[in-house]
Amino acid sequence: MIRVLLAEDQGMMRGALALLLGLEEDIEVVAQVGHGDEVVDTALRTRPDVALLDIEMPGRGGLETAADLRERLPDCAVLILTTFGRPGYLRRAMEAGARGFLVKDGPVEDLAGAVRRVLRGERVIDPALAAAALGTGPSPLTDRERDVLGAAADGSTISDIAARLHLSESTVRNYLSSAIGKTGTRNRIEAARLARHNGWL
Repeated sequence: MIRVLLAEDQGMMRGALALLLGLEEDIEVVAQVGHGDEVVDTALRTRPDVALLDIEMPGRGGLETAADLRERLPDCAVLILTTFGRPGYLRRAMEAGARGFLVKDGPVEDLAGAVRRVLRGERVIDPALAAAALGTGPSPLTDRERDVLGAAADGSTISDIAARLHLSESTVRNYLSSAIGKTGTRNRIEAARLARHNGWL
């Protein structure tokens, strides 16, 4: 049996996925969690073969959690399943050690097959998203620029961002200016919007 952990914050979606996978003769859902912070401890306790992770969850997101699982439970294959089919997310997921990336509006019969394939060590990537990722290219932002731009996305002031990230206000301005230049946008709101759209944040 292939042991699967499901991490999805929407209860109805999580239940539907568990039901669909449970219909497969060779797949058993051994754990379900709705909060990103619960994934690693639950995985260490239940030892799944495959972790099926949503990207945007309360607490730690799927991308950060994938990296945690690679470090703490390297034998567990990670498959990202998300509503947000953004090229930057795909790149970041692969960098975090995920073996697969599917969008939720794909055919349901592909999911069980993807679980089996990632367990065999194959890469499983939504074809349309793979093509988009190749066209978009990697994120031009450094990790620090991404942190600062992400903190600015909600309209926070320079001083608020500086306090939150333990930086000086001039450093925050420099990072924002650099991020705006690299994204070719006019201001930090546009830069954050573009970066989020491409999955760089």
